Amino acid sequence: MAIPFPVLDDRSFEQLLAELRARIPVYTPEWTDLGESDPGITLLELVAHLGESLLFRFNQIPDQTRLWLLRLLQVSPYPPARATGLVRFTPEGEDGLPVPVPLGTVVSAGDVPFRVGNDVTVIPASVVAVVKSRTEEPADPVLRAEYHQVLDLAGLEPGQAAPYAEQVLRQEPGKPGLAELDIRPAVDRTLWIAVQPTGVPGPLLDEHGPLATGPIVLGFATAAVEPTGGAVLLPSQTFAPAAAGGITAVAGPAISAPRAAAPDRAVDSTLIWEVSLATGGYLPVTVVRDTTTGLRATGTVALQLPPLRLPDVGTLPPAEDDLAGVRDTPPRLDGQPPALFWLRAFPRAGAPEVGMLTWAGINVADVEQVAEATGELLGVGQGLSHQELALVNGAVVPGTLRVEVREDGVHWQEWTIVDSLAAGGRDDRHLLLDAAAGRVQCGDGLRGRVLPTGAPVRAAGYRHGGGVRGNVAAGAIQQVTLDTGGVSVSNPLPTSGGEDAEPLARALERIPGELARHDRAVTAGDFRELAMIPGVGRAECLPHFDPATRDLEAAGVVTVMVWPVRDPRHPDAPTAEATLLRGVFEHLDPRRLVTTELYVVPPVYRPVAVSVGIVVKTGYSAIGVRRWAELVVHQYLSPLPPFGPEGAGWPLGRRVHGPELEAAVLQVAGVEYVEAVLVADTSGPQPVPGTVELHPWEVPALTALSVVAGPPPPAGSGAPQPLDPDAPAPVPVPVPKDEC
Repeated sequence: MAIPFPVLDDRSFEQLLAELRARIPVYTPEWTDLGESDPGITLLELVAHLGESLLFRFNQIPDQTRLWLLRLLQVSPYPPARATGLVRFTPEGEDGLPVPVPLGTVVSAGDVPFRVGNDVTVIPASVVAVVKSRTEEPADPVLRAEYHQVLDLAGLEPGQAAPYAEQVLRQEPGKPGLAELDIRPAVDRTLWIAVQPTGVPGPLLDEHGPLATGPIVLGFATAAVEPTGGAVLLPSQTFAPAAAGGITAVAGPAISAPRAAAPDRAVDSTLIWEVSLATGGYLPVTVVRDTTTGLRATGTVALQLPPLRLPDVGTLPPAEDDLAGVRDTPPRLDGQPPALFWLRAFPRAGAPEVGMLTWAGINVADVEQVAEATGELLGVGQGLSHQELALVNGAVVPGTLRVEVREDGVHWQEWTIVDSLAAGGRDDRHLLLDAAAGRVQCGDGLRGRVLPTGAPVRAAGYRHGGGVRGNVAAGAIQQVTLDTGGVSVSNPLPTSGGEDAEPLARALERIPGELARHDRAVTAGDFRELAMIPGVGRAECLPHFDPATRDLEAAGVVTVMVWPVRDPRHPDAPTAEATLLRGVFEHLDPRRLVTTELYVVPPVYRPVAVSVGIVVKTGYSAIGVRRWAELVVHQYLSPLPPFGPEGAGWPLGRRVHGPELEAAVLQVAGVEYVEAVLVADTSGPQPVPGTVELHPWEVPALTALSVVAGPPPPAGSGAPQPLDPDAPAPVPVPVPKDEC
């Protein structure tokens, strides 16, 4: 039986006045003047107005009941998500002296503050990222002859050499270079970083200089790349080598590990970093910090050069100018200032491929949109059960609030912030924090102490922030609060990840689910619904799926796959960043069963190419119909709601079938009929035409779409093909350039 919805009185002012006027002939027939100027009618209008106001308050009873039910269930709206990004510091002085920027330094974009997340020693230097990208032998006879002359000089046969062309990453908008630097086609599988001085280079390489005492902090921005050769590239916080074809996931160790290692300790990295020596060869350097997960996510890498060999760091000119860039020597870097020294990075054996770089820089720090709050007096205790006190600021960062109570009138005693008061005892100094609202609540004397009567309560300090206002444009961060001065700051890329707090209406929709699961994640639906924190556009639960081995029958394992609300860089294949993955894991981890092994992973995409041939009806614009058909195919294959076959995004593991896409294209106004819809799997070396069968953990990523009038071309015919990652690495040889 359906539960009837309560029918409340929703009469308007006009309806109430009409009812009152209709009663006049019944009760006072002698009242004949019913015009608006009559004083009696004016009184009735006043009564109708007061009645409408009372009914409006009466209609709020269901909403108020739901709000009180939220408080009873302790279902608080999710707090806002904090934006993150990268900033680059530049020394302002001309003396070339380093400037230390400590962790916690405040930088801001107008009135939006950000907190620096790592120490940086700002040095007068810049970097250029270069890749030896595979190419073909020159077709010009003169250049071909020069190329073979280099082979003879190096003692190589044509079959032993791999011709390459230098690909340089663009340093600033408007400058020459590539907007995206793909490292996968590199003949030596190596990323080369040229460190160029912008001031006096001498003090940098001194035995007691900044490079000997502090690490070089590099920053990288990456774009998602499609999986090739069975390897899945996922931007997680930590990486543990898995079986072949395994998926990197955010799990317990990824959350409990600190984001920054101690300066004298090395961190595990999937990349090997080396520095060039002035005497030739390379020396390993220590990775003391890596938030890029081996250049697979946007973040920073801190490299500590070996101090005992620091005077030997430099570059060795080749014996012959023609041999520059041959074998393992650095690229030629034509048209660039000479490098002070080179850094190079290449993956360890069996490690996943690195991502596609969109930006690289030096003197870089991770930033988060938070502000530091100093001490605040919250009030005094009243000895009452569940007394609440408000902080000055809301959107408190969990784990940063310290509350102290002066119980004896002399000493301040710290009280512990807990997730729930239910487990507290009579003598436990526990407080419950509503992070979004910025309020703390004490116990009731049975489950946690009450605040002593007359005892002052203060917040010793906390961090707060979040919201979409933290998503600032590139170059917006220009102010830095530093006592020593001497540096300027800028964000080379827009910050991202900021989301406003959960709307109250959405929190109310979670009441039935909270009543059913009691804030515990047991069923697949529990994990899916609890994972929908701010910033998550879609979540799916895969029970018994182990992302490391791709085993679908792993006992006790639960994998949650999340999609972000938006990903402007890859709208057809949105990928969750490490910050969002960590946030989902931190929300699910305390709610899972103790025997559940939990993983949080971004989506796994299978590259798919689609080619559509249509016939346009007479009188319709062929260009407009084709564009409309392209939009329909994009939305139909989209993984995010409200698109997809059923409005919930493309289902996990559902095949991509040509006739199904044909039915979607036929709904476009102006399409007479469809010639053909061709689908191809482009994840391998060659496109595989036909229906694309997906694994249960995969969704399609539309990498190529062609809609033409007439017979369609083969799907994926123009897509670039990836290289075989297991192929032997040949000897890199640069291809001569045609100089005018």
